[in-house]
Amino acid sequence: MKTQNRELVFELKTDHIDLIRLLKFMDMAESGAHAKWIVDEGFVLVNGAVELRKRAKLRQGDVVELDGTEIRIV
Repeated sequence: MKTQNRELVFELKTDHIDLIRLLKFMDMAESGAHAKWIVDEGFVLVNGAVELRKRAKLRQGDVVELDGTEIRIV
């Protein structure tokens, strides 16, 4: 069952954040291993495309989507 669509905002305080760290920080993953599995399975979109790099560097303006939730990085 898909989660209801929602939008979240993450305010970036540094140059970038790794994808798996963002997933953990935003409580989209229960652990680092869970975050890696989510990415490995192709469930995460970054800027509309499937992202398979666990350590993909996300910057301001990027949009991450997972299971009906959209995270905008500002």
